[in-house]
Amino acid sequence: MNIKNNVFYRPTWVEINLKNLAHNFGLVKKIVGPKVKILVPVKADAYGHGIIVISQELQSLGADYLGVACLDEAILLRKSGITLPILILNTILAGNVKPLLDYSLTQTICTKELAHKLNQEARKRNVLACAHIKVDTGMHRIGVAHNEAYSFIKAIARLSNLRIEGIFTHFPCADNKPSFTRMQIRMFNGLIQRLDEANVHIPFKHASNSLGVINYPAGHFNMVRPGLMIYGLYPTGGLKIKLKPLLSLKTKIAYLKTVPKRSGVSYGHTYVTPRTMKIATMPIGYGDGYPRSLSNKAHCLISGREARIIGKVCMDQLMVDVTKIKKVKIGQEAVLIGRQKNKSINVEQLAKLAGTIPYEIVCNLGERIRRIYKN
Repeated sequence: MNIKNNVFYRPTWVEINLKNLAHNFGLVKKIVGPKVKILVPVKADAYGHGIIVISQELQSLGADYLGVACLDEAILLRKSGITLPILILNTILAGNVKPLLDYSLTQTICTKELAHKLNQEARKRNVLACAHIKVDTGMHRIGVAHNEAYSFIKAIARLSNLRIEGIFTHFPCADNKPSFTRMQIRMFNGLIQRLDEANVHIPFKHASNSLGVINYPAGHFNMVRPGLMIYGLYPTGGLKIKLKPLLSLKTKIAYLKTVPKRSGVSYGHTYVTPRTMKIATMPIGYGDGYPRSLSNKAHCLISGREARIIGKVCMDQLMVDVTKIKKVKIGQEAVLIGRQKNKSINVEQLAKLAGTIPYEIVCNLGERIRRIYKN
């Protein structure tokens, strides 16, 4: 694969439908209304969809903010011409504050050490650094503890060259503990009111992930952070909204063979042919992020029919039973995620089979799978 010249010889690819991105973004805007800002997480290569193209498209759609996991992702976006505000959602090491000012980035703050380092560097340059304070209301990942947040924020607000532009928290149980999530909303709202009474007015308040956007309107505040739903994936089942998935995963048959009855297939011979079978080999495997845990479980679509994956998924290849598919041939397209004729395979189905979550399926799709964007 020649990435530099955009020449690809491996017939495995992802198709990204940008019209569906516009649909999903528009749906979020409709749900939250015109007064609520939208911060879209594009971390982890925009959930496997391609951070640069997706960010460019979101910028043209009118997103207010982008969220990334680390400095490296943010710098890549700036070098790619993205001018939207970018929030680094995680904390960073205090010694790494210079790029925040070099590239006009907004940093999540939850320690005094990082706040003072950023303020010090900003004072040297005679500029104002921008930060959002992360408050822990029950996730216990990062963030200043809720019962310490008021005094923490009041102290940070006194720093001369650090502007607290936002305050945020996160819902870890929006899908399975609604009472806990509502308690988080009350705690967060109470903190904001207490700060307002002390004349500490923070412009942006945000808490809602995708399920927060859909099910908890009281948690919208004046900014939301929809991730999964922007990419057309459902954070849980039974939701009465119509999302459109952006991503399809496709490959082509690279090899065909007839295998005798009682023959073991792939590593460990975890599948043994019950009869003489026709087997197709596809050039995709766990080295591309297609889960090995889908061995002997999942299927793909060929000629609009389901074809079961048999044997262990290999690093670069997997095998499929095509015995009942007529006129199958080398070079024929197979769909592993997406639609073919009147059948479809979605990410949520694969995640359930693999014993994981939709995020992991799409985020794991590797760089050697080329992305093709369609408007």
